[in-house]
Amino acid sequence: MCELLGISSAKPMEVSGFLKEFYSHSVMHPHGWGMMYEYAGERTLLHEPVRAIDSTFLDAVIDSLEPQRVLLGHIRLATVGAVREENCHPFTGKDMTGREWTIIHNGTIYSGKTHYQYYKQQRGDTDSERLFLGLLDAVNESIRLGKNTEHERFQTVEAYIEQNAPRNKLNLMIWDGELFYVHKNLKNTLSYQRTESGCVFSTQPLNDGMWIPFPVAQVIAFRDGRECFRGERHKGIYVPTLDYITATDAMHI
Repeated sequence: MCELLGISSAKPMEVSGFLKEFYSHSVMHPHGWGMMYEYAGERTLLHEPVRAIDSTFLDAVIDSLEPQRVLLGHIRLATVGAVREENCHPFTGKDMTGREWTIIHNGTIYSGKTHYQYYKQQRGDTDSERLFLGLLDAVNESIRLGKNTEHERFQTVEAYIEQNAPRNKLNLMIWDGELFYVHKNLKNTLSYQRTESGCVFSTQPLNDGMWIPFPVAQVIAFRDGRECFRGERHKGIYVPTLDYITATDAMHI
């Protein structure tokens, strides 16, 4: 019920056009916006619990933003959690080696009893943040077992997503500083556009160019805009309920 934007590129690319179109969709996603980008070689995160189009500084950020190699953007339509800054995506955290992970999620966790343990640990009160904290624990467990190569990290992320996909809507993007992971399990959502040096991923097409549907129920990781790991297709495809379909239709009235 949110929208996602992700960019992975071998070379810095101009992103302002994609960002302006993406955040204009916040008319229908009024419960907050967020962005992760790089500035002076450091990961920078911005959040605000208002419609992106009502932000007092987002336009200035977009106009001054340098070309980017990696970027994550999110606009929120709340299903779980209050409208507050702590609940705005992206969420970020470090594993036990100091590697920083950042995630954006579009969906709802209906079957997430194993994540309740993170209520006291999380900063906000969303199911998405609890999902992310569970991922960090899974990564740390793999590290303790001596599994921390790129491919082993991919396998850990793939296994965690496959475990949590059944009965949950799990469209998401994750950046670990080297690999850019993308997954969707709801059909007719999330597509991508190839650029000269990489890919742009978005819940909705952002221009009149060619947008290719992203594979369903399959985790794919990219490095510098090129696919480097592709997981097996799993069975956790999300089938919308009547309530979900009705709510989605109401957004477009």
